[in-house]
Amino acid sequence: MEQAVFESVRYSAACQDCGAELECWGVQALVDGRLRWDVESTCSACGFAVAVCGGAVPAEQRDQMLSEHGPARLQVSGPSAEWVAIMRVLRAELGIDLTSAKTVVRRVLSGDYSGTLPEMEHLARKLRESGVAAVATRP
Repeated sequence: MEQAVFESVRYSAACQDCGAELECWGVQALVDGRLRWDVESTCSACGFAVAVCGGAVPAEQRDQMLSEHGPARLQVSGPSAEWVAIMRVLRAELGIDLTSAKTVVRRVLSGDYSGTLPEMEHLARKLRESGVAAVATRP
């Protein structure tokens, strides 16, 4: 079994009970082959606490993770014949059309495709499952 990969951020939001500032801790994780977004929140004013598990990372928190941790890059190596296999994985995992997949594959092959570490490791694992040598790296 492969190791879990995760990144976290701390941010504030309004408490849904009293409106005070709520301290939130969000974690994007790659666990058992799936990306997930989990948040724990606690209000210091009224004591309200909640944990929400699963779902997609909100754009604002994703941007915060990229800013705080830096982007990870997806790198592939091997013969150019793997182009089709790479496109197949990207289309399936990213839910993109053929034209978009061609654009993304060019970025991957040039070393210019990046995201959070869990996102890039997820794609790297899917590519390895398809026989493509791939790694997620942080410059």
